[in-house]
Amino acid sequence: MKVLFAGGGTGGHLYPAVAMAQELQRMVPGVGILFAGTSRGIEAREIPRLGYRLHLLEVRGLKRGRSLKDMASNIGVVADFIGALAGAVALVGKERPDVVVGTGGFVSAPVLFAAQLLGRKTLIQEQNAFPGVTTRLLSALASEVQLSFEEAGRYLPKKKGVMISGNPARSFELVDAAAAREHFGLDPSRPTLLVFGGSRGARSINNAVLRNRELFGRAANILWQTGSLDFERISDACTPSRHLQVVPYIENMGIAYSATDLVLCRAGASSIAELTNLGKPSVLVPYPFATGDHQRHNARSLLHSGAAAVIEDSVLESPESAATIMELLHDSTGRSAMGKAARALGVPDAAHRLALRIISLAGTKQGS
Repeated sequence: MKVLFAGGGTGGHLYPAVAMAQELQRMVPGVGILFAGTSRGIEAREIPRLGYRLHLLEVRGLKRGRSLKDMASNIGVVADFIGALAGAVALVGKERPDVVVGTGGFVSAPVLFAAQLLGRKTLIQEQNAFPGVTTRLLSALASEVQLSFEEAGRYLPKKKGVMISGNPARSFELVDAAAAREHFGLDPSRPTLLVFGGSRGARSINNAVLRNRELFGRAANILWQTGSLDFERISDACTPSRHLQVVPYIENMGIAYSATDLVLCRAGASSIAELTNLGKPSVLVPYPFATGDHQRHNARSLLHSGAAAVIEDSVLESPESAATIMELLHDSTGRSAMGKAARALGVPDAAHRLALRIISLAGTKQGS
């Protein structure tokens, strides 16, 4: 059995593919795994490090503006796509994978389309509540489309073979909350607000917490991952204490989540998968410039289920937004209800479910 994964650019597209690949290796001894990606994406570094074969194709995304510069750039994008499609046809023809899995990112479109042209089985795994362009365009020809959010199905022309399987996410072993707070030098008796915005950070979230850190600190501890770009600025403005710890990056998110009663973060698919799998209440701040505004769709899905509160990026620094966060920090009953609603949306075994579907499409029996 051989599986070709196409996806990357960002960790949100790459790591679900890696999780499926690792689960397939566990379930099907001797399975062949190959990745397709671009030299500019995170996959160029991560896939060789993980020990998988990586085939590089040069492809870019279309500019969405209407300026002459954008239109001229898009001529080159189309030429790159045609070249990438030819390369993908050659790759699929040479490797003859049993299943081609697309997880998003620029490279997934030519590889999935090449596989469909050559009659190979294809599975599209969509992480967001609003499907990406590749999913919307190629879903009709896909053998299966696996969604993380039920709402995403509204935007697809195809209904047969569309399933809800969740989004593979990192798994964490939780520890005692008080011990986890002590690990970070925080007061073990206080509820804790975890703030993060990715490895580089989220400027608007950081600015809002900086403005309201004393207010939030009256009700809770703050464990704050600033990201690399803002760490120096924020650490210079803050004095570490038993109620406030500022770090550029948290290596052990399992301990961080264990210490946490409420999370303030962006609404990326991977973060949401982690929050729902763990049943963590959250205040989500959708990134306003996300492609297709998909983070707002993700956040609204949790909001409508009672699993999160949502604050728009443009009003995050307002007194009303600070009051929303403070209310949740004081409301243990409300946080508990939100956490239960979040857990009901979680799919901790998403990687296993998806691996089973890949095996089924390949017609290969599961290994012992």
